[in-house]
Amino acid sequence: MSQIYDRVALIGLGLIASSMFWAIKRGGLAGEVTGYARSEATRDTARRIGLCDRVCDTAREAVEGADLVVLCVPVGAMGAVAEDIAPVLKPGATLSDVGSVKQHVIQAVQPHVPEGVHFIPAHPLAGTEHSGPESGFAKLFDNRWCLLVPVEGTDPDAIARLRALWEGMGSYVDEMDADHHDLVLAVTSHAPHLIAYTMVGVADDLRRVTDSEVIKYSAAGFRDFTRIAASDPTMWRDVFLSNKDATLEILGRFTEELFALQRAIRTGDGEHLFDYFTHTRAIRRGIIDAGQDTDAPDFGRGKASS
Repeated sequence: MSQIYDRVALIGLGLIASSMFWAIKRGGLAGEVTGYARSEATRDTARRIGLCDRVCDTAREAVEGADLVVLCVPVGAMGAVAEDIAPVLKPGATLSDVGSVKQHVIQAVQPHVPEGVHFIPAHPLAGTEHSGPESGFAKLFDNRWCLLVPVEGTDPDAIARLRALWEGMGSYVDEMDADHHDLVLAVTSHAPHLIAYTMVGVADDLRRVTDSEVIKYSAAGFRDFTRIAASDPTMWRDVFLSNKDATLEILGRFTEELFALQRAIRTGDGEHLFDYFTHTRAIRRGIIDAGQDTDAPDFGRGKASS
């Protein structure tokens, strides 16, 4: 891989930013990577583990002279950060982000983007339930999708350059408009997270089942819910508040389907249940065929990663 940007600035140093740094270094994709985090403890940790070539004490210092600035903060904080750094963004630079909601980010950030700066929202569809600067690793984006959501009139060369960076970090890259992105993610990520949070909350409420039983006898279904429900609370609070319409639409559909399954169970309609489960099994097969998961036993989890 060859160098794509002279200097990249990462604002917010959690899982995604730290993984971006290690992936950029692995591929030699940038000359220098600067970083900034609001918390002094996070900045100290980043310096200790060698995360970023230079960790700065202000966001403005980190973005000064950068060819690419990536906002890696919760979506609720992006507008304020964009307003803060706007005066020092380099003319011709690209401003991007990694938020899992796009319409809200565009509305919050775009008013602050100076003339001559290319604003290209993005969303890498990769992550783990862990957060913080020490959770990142270079392979996080390998064979995962990154969606670019350029606003109308964006310079094609700037888009091509950002695409090259994400491809260099191991991602497949696609382009999508913001509204469609938010609906797709409500289906594939946001509603499933809310359902996982609810299931784990329900188990906590069922006092007839003791905590030790819930922990000891967690078969894969509940265990997977707990893994998802361990995700960063700040990030997910902001996701639901900023992708309200699409998430509520999908949750409405979910509720209808759930009622239909409840009725099938109550009336002993085995045919409806069998047909429904056959259809959902086919969707799982499609995900495996697309290379987005493995069909190894126990979801590919060995002892080390379970």
